[in-house]
Amino acid sequence: MESTSLEAHGVSAPLDGPVIAELGGDGKLNRGAIAWAIFEGGRDPYVILITIYIFLPYVSSVLVGDPIRGQEVVSRYAQILGWTVMATAPFLGASIDKLGRRKILLGVIVGLMVPIIGAMWFAKPGGVLSVPVIMGLWAAATLLFNYSEVLHNSLLVRAAGLRGAHKASGLALALGNAASVVMLAFTAWAFALPGKVPWSWVPHAPLFGLDPATAEPQRVVALIAAGSLALGAIPLFLFTPDAPSTGVPLLSAVRSGVADLIAMIRTVRRYKDAVVYLVSRMFFVDGMNAILVYAGVYATGVMKWGPLEMLTYGILLSITAAIGGLAARGLDAALGPKNALRLQITMAILGNLALLGMTPTRILYLWSFDPHAHPAMWAGPVFRTLPEWVFILIGFSNSIFISGQYASSRTILTRLTPPAQAGAFFGVYALAGVATSWLAPTLVNWGTQATHSQQGGFAMIPVLLTVGLVGLAFVKGGGREP
Repeated sequence: MESTSLEAHGVSAPLDGPVIAELGGDGKLNRGAIAWAIFEGGRDPYVILITIYIFLPYVSSVLVGDPIRGQEVVSRYAQILGWTVMATAPFLGASIDKLGRRKILLGVIVGLMVPIIGAMWFAKPGGVLSVPVIMGLWAAATLLFNYSEVLHNSLLVRAAGLRGAHKASGLALALGNAASVVMLAFTAWAFALPGKVPWSWVPHAPLFGLDPATAEPQRVVALIAAGSLALGAIPLFLFTPDAPSTGVPLLSAVRSGVADLIAMIRTVRRYKDAVVYLVSRMFFVDGMNAILVYAGVYATGVMKWGPLEMLTYGILLSITAAIGGLAARGLDAALGPKNALRLQITMAILGNLALLGMTPTRILYLWSFDPHAHPAMWAGPVFRTLPEWVFILIGFSNSIFISGQYASSRTILTRLTPPAQAGAFFGVYALAGVATSWLAPTLVNWGTQATHSQQGGFAMIPVLLTVGLVGLAFVKGGGREP
């Protein structure tokens, strides 16, 4: 599944002519570029294992003890995190070219992330870590994750050259998705399935003596994510070239970066349709991100799914997300990126509304379902009822169209902007991506508190998607290429 990257290489000041010539390359991926991609493959499982499918749903349902209250807790910390990212990440992205070297700072960030993520292993029921401490660890790790994206993205051209950048970027996304699926599958095989199925190829008990009574099969994903990040970082620090040092002091670099941001905004505002699009995107991308962040918490609380169900759900949706990214290219070509975006946002709205009508005993608001009156749909260990499969099919749709939206969002901007100003526009694109990152968590928190239900919080997300969809109606351009 595509990560919610800040794409900070767009925020950075444009490279000058000699540097572009130096970094042009022939499009082939050398070991530095492959190492750059491997880093993303090692980093992205944090989002899948910790934020979306396993750890945060475990905190919400088990440690908080009440899924509704758990959704409030998660949204409150996500709101604070969004404010912090909005206030800091754009300035880091704008300043890094002035500072020069990135790998030292990136090494410090990774060095902090690994033990912080690993410390989540100690988040056991009745343990020494309170829920506020655990959520503080998650917020700190996620903030550092965003900073690592900024620095990692800024090394892309250095690693792969201008002609190979798209190949390295695609390889990185593929490795991130593949690593996430493999780790979810391994966690299910090694820790969640043992003792629950008679299959000969599954261990009889969780590996390494993990104890389900203390939620060790759920907590172990913290160690897996920390180890994945550490191992994935090693090739980057060994083989990916760093930018040369500029000798510019930190405060001077920040001041210069802020000036560049202001110059970018002044450049962009002269193009009305691009500005309208970027404002619209602030709303719909925040809604899309919220569906991903709250998908696991919502499924755990509403459908009463445990860790095995969530692992399987994560595997299936990670696969369909990859399909969505590939399908977006066809939609962009057939419909034009603006109409592709309209379709993707509309389907996300419908999917979100459909999820609101699902419970273990009700299908799409209207049809009651008695699990005891219907035979199991199959003899497997998970997803044995019709409401569960309908919920999964809705998840497939959301995964495909949300993933595709990330691709189409970039394509439409290239149709609305002059090529000579691409750097400035993608800089503001990255800034707009974090400007409202606090809004969805705030609305979800309000909705959950006001209605005392997870559905009430989740119902706020279509509001953001609808605002973004309406805004697109005022954008001229972005159609099919002749």
